[in-house]
Amino acid sequence: METILIPEIIRKKRDGHALSSAEIQRFVEGVTSEEVTDAQIAAFSMACIFQDVSFQERTDLTLAMRDSGRVLRWDAQLLGGPVLDKHSTGGVGDTVSFVLAPILAACGGFVPMIAGRGLAHTGGTIDKLEAIPGYNTAPSEDRFRAAVRDCGFAIAGQTADFAPADRRMYATRDVTATVEQYGLITASILSKKLAAGLGSLVMDIKVGNGAFMTDLHVARELSDSLCTVGTQAGMPTEALLTDMSQPLANSAGNGLEVLEAMAILRGEISTGRLYEVTKALAIRNGRQAGLFQTDQEGAKAVDRALASGTAGEHFNRSIAAMGGPMDLLSNPHHIHVAPIVKPVYAEEADWGKYAAEVQTRQLGLAVVDLGGGRTRAGQDIDHAVGCVDWMRLGAKANRETPLAVVHARTEADFARAAARIRGAFRFTEETEETAGPVVIEHLTA
Repeated sequence: METILIPEIIRKKRDGHALSSAEIQRFVEGVTSEEVTDAQIAAFSMACIFQDVSFQERTDLTLAMRDSGRVLRWDAQLLGGPVLDKHSTGGVGDTVSFVLAPILAACGGFVPMIAGRGLAHTGGTIDKLEAIPGYNTAPSEDRFRAAVRDCGFAIAGQTADFAPADRRMYATRDVTATVEQYGLITASILSKKLAAGLGSLVMDIKVGNGAFMTDLHVARELSDSLCTVGTQAGMPTEALLTDMSQPLANSAGNGLEVLEAMAILRGEISTGRLYEVTKALAIRNGRQAGLFQTDQEGAKAVDRALASGTAGEHFNRSIAAMGGPMDLLSNPHHIHVAPIVKPVYAEEADWGKYAAEVQTRQLGLAVVDLGGGRTRAGQDIDHAVGCVDWMRLGAKANRETPLAVVHARTEADFARAAARIRGAFRFTEETEETAGPVVIEHLTA
């Protein structure tokens, strides 16, 4: 059989021709074995930027990248329920995973969640988990499987043997201005989800000034790609477009977000943007996987899982199974808080005015500047710092209502965060129609 040459694959894509499944498989195998050089990955990625990648090519690339490493296999019948998950494109205060996974487990699902770290101004699920003393974010496969089986869900970090071709290709794309390509983004996200062995997936596509995508049209195009390719690859995929024009949760910062999620699981919070998005994702996940027949049935099941404490029980068991405290939900003092906790108020000139707009990305960067995120690869982060009680759009500024309450390590850190937060808000004399629906659209393949 004639050998497929790597330069010829790149040439073919460069000239606008569709690649065959065999050619894509050959290229990905070369990436994994390091036969393909970084320069060739860059050339291939740039060719995709200029010539695009068809849905069939995206599906073939996704499956090849999935098969470049370890793939988990689950027997849903043996487990006693469907294997499902969600994936978020990231934002500020996106604490959904810690509430959604135990809700789905309480409703009869099984969630093997492979999560990532923070990126730029957005927080990462793995960084948040590391705010929990003893939690092992890199467990053995046996331990991870046991936690999923016995607790209904487990959350762990991506290891080097999950979709290693994607890890190498993304690292090259990141430094060659080739990240922003729908087909490559689609394959990157879905290959890892398929490697986790999911039966179905719901995407949470964030849109707004605190998201990586600020344009609704762009978000729809990416959602269409993800839903179509995921479904073609054997993992039925849907998407919700959700608003990120202000923080999702009332907190941002690793430990603080875990504390807020636990408050929802204890029944202390039953309203707000985080609660609404989590409930919507739970209903979509459950309906897609066959746990619920109607949205109304799903809504009642979610309410019951929270009100009965069943979701909280699944949370406690999973945290303990992964090395964390056995009583975390009832004893939140396990999670450390910063020594300086101070409110930030609007400038006096803005008192009596209404919050019309907030640059959400700047709020996320305020947390990064406090030490709650990274400005370089491998940097240690402070899990105790962050902000809570954000002023919401439409609220009136005054001397009693803060823009946020900052949790800082030093006074100097607080001062920097306060200045960034004040600069992020725009106020007007009259109220404006500022806060649209938090769940914007539901999309399918």
